[in-house]
Amino acid sequence: MTSLSLLLWIVSGIALQLAIFLGIGFWRHWLDYHALRSRAAELDLPAMQNVSSGAEELAVAAWPGFRTFRVDRKVIEDAAQSICSFYLMPEDEQPLPPFLPGQFLTFRLDIPAATGGTEQVVRCYSLSDAPRSDCYRISIKRVPPPKGRQVPPGRSSAFFHEQVAVGSLLQVRAPAGHFHIDRSDAPVVLIAGGIGITPMLSMLNWCLAEQPEREIWLFYGVRNSRELVMRAHLEALAAAHPNFHLRLCFSDPLPEDVARNDVTRHDYLHHRRIDVNLLRMQLPFKPFHFYICGPTPMLESLVPALDDWGVPDARIHFEAFGPSSIKRRQPTAVAASQAGAADTGIIVTFAKSGKQLPWQPTAGNLLAFAEAHGITVDSGCRAGSCGSCQTTIRAGEVAYRQPPDYDPEPGTCLLCSCTPKTDVTLEA
Repeated sequence: MTSLSLLLWIVSGIALQLAIFLGIGFWRHWLDYHALRSRAAELDLPAMQNVSSGAEELAVAAWPGFRTFRVDRKVIEDAAQSICSFYLMPEDEQPLPPFLPGQFLTFRLDIPAATGGTEQVVRCYSLSDAPRSDCYRISIKRVPPPKGRQVPPGRSSAFFHEQVAVGSLLQVRAPAGHFHIDRSDAPVVLIAGGIGITPMLSMLNWCLAEQPEREIWLFYGVRNSRELVMRAHLEALAAAHPNFHLRLCFSDPLPEDVARNDVTRHDYLHHRRIDVNLLRMQLPFKPFHFYICGPTPMLESLVPALDDWGVPDARIHFEAFGPSSIKRRQPTAVAASQAGAADTGIIVTFAKSGKQLPWQPTAGNLLAFAEAHGITVDSGCRAGSCGSCQTTIRAGEVAYRQPPDYDPEPGTCLLCSCTPKTDVTLEA
């Protein structure tokens, strides 16, 4: 036997042993796979499915521009009579496209002006119920004037409460918004402060109707029981669904709130603000997704605290009402990069105002930057949703942290959502 033949025999033997080893391994995995399938069938475990956000289908279904809606009902929702729900039906009587629970509607309102006539105002309000094909619901809080200041109450909220009646017609843009609950079966914590309950009601009602087995916790903070929205509805849902855990938090409880808690031993009533310590005490150790909506101070406290607690950034979702800019914690390298960005050398020119200003990244966005330097710009939602602050770009480029819900026209930008990428000249 030659050396070449011997080498071939050795190689063939090794290949045969390798084939036998791989065959045995494959056979064992095949047996394990069938055993797992049989076990899953015995336990009636559901198969894994791809989860879609649904945003693509809804974008196709939404209508362009504004559509006429008629107010079908008005319902006061709290003991203080400061929050009213408006049930809106399409004037053309065509079915309504669904929306993602947590999204909002944009309204174009003709509000009487102090000088006579009307003034067009654009405002956004969260949908407060699960999707229906015949009707949308929004719930609006009448915004009072700030204490100690001689200024009028909120114009659009006062307009809705005082002048929008059953039968009134409103111009409405299709549902939109990046803040919405996902369709997975992951356990979820909803945290609402004040009127921030509205998108949470939409998420909650949808979840309990479509995913009744999903674990849901709702922490709802107000000053006292007179400010609670739809309390009877929430308590009925908690009683009917074991997987729904309701927690009501009163920061300034009334005497009767304290008495009721002492007498009835309600374990879902807490006389304190919502904070991460309350969450630690109440929540089991699970991979929750957190959805938060409320005033800026609440978010400025909770979002960093959840991060410190170890909640991954991808599991913290929030929306603030009113002017706000909640900053997430940045990695060290990114933070250092931004810290050194004070001397960007970028110049922002406001053409109509005749001002040239060095860009300061700490301003947050171009709208806040303009206002900080005494430049008045029309604005509405301040979150890239209504388009009120759309401004022409004469020269230069801007960048968006995330795509706005409102699509600006070519050659324009939404000042509330962007920052300068280069030297930029704006028509403002």
